[in-house]
Amino acid sequence: MPDDETDFVSSLAARRRMIAEQIEPRGIGQPRVLSAIEAVPREIFVPPASRSKAYEDRALAIDSEQTISQPFIVAFMTNLLAVEPEHKVLEIGTGSGYQTAILARLSNHIFTIERIESLSQQARDRLNRLGTRAVRFRVGDGSLGWLEEAPFDRIVVTAAAPRLPQPLIDQLAPGGRLVIPVGNEKLQTLSVVTRSKGRTIERPTIPCRFVKFIGTAAWE
Repeated sequence: MPDDETDFVSSLAARRRMIAEQIEPRGIGQPRVLSAIEAVPREIFVPPASRSKAYEDRALAIDSEQTISQPFIVAFMTNLLAVEPEHKVLEIGTGSGYQTAILARLSNHIFTIERIESLSQQARDRLNRLGTRAVRFRVGDGSLGWLEEAPFDRIVVTAAAPRLPQPLIDQLAPGGRLVIPVGNEKLQTLSVVTRSKGRTIERPTIPCRFVKFIGTAAWE
């Protein structure tokens, strides 16, 4: 959390302004999503040199040549997921842990995979600092999912795949939902994939730009 009460009040004001100026005007109005975003201090998930930019409407660089997505994209993906408290949620690409922290405000059953061990540990440390306990971490190939814990009601991928990873589709519960960026290195679309009555349905939403999803069933 911010270091003292003054910092906390300033951070809370910045979060509320971010929601009012960047998120709600773009159609994100689900109260549980907005409440989760308001509760998580984004500045602790960015490098110290970038903390003055934590609430700007853009992605920021973090360690290992990765990024933390712009606030609107995080809100948009979270809104698409439609997480309920009882849902079992798999996140692929822990990164800074910011999306993870928001998901943990929506469900007590969060599983997150990161291929870069140092990022996973940093995210774990940040979530511990926030008192978040409802998360299980794994370091590994996220494109293969987490078979031992499948099926999942919701899966979110925070990196761009060249195609839908079949292992993740296979690990969706009936009626489950997968949110994932799909495309090439320059042009991607955020897609929602659902499973119903044995059918897989993909619905494209908005254009986006993510780092590459590295893994056996993604970019090698």
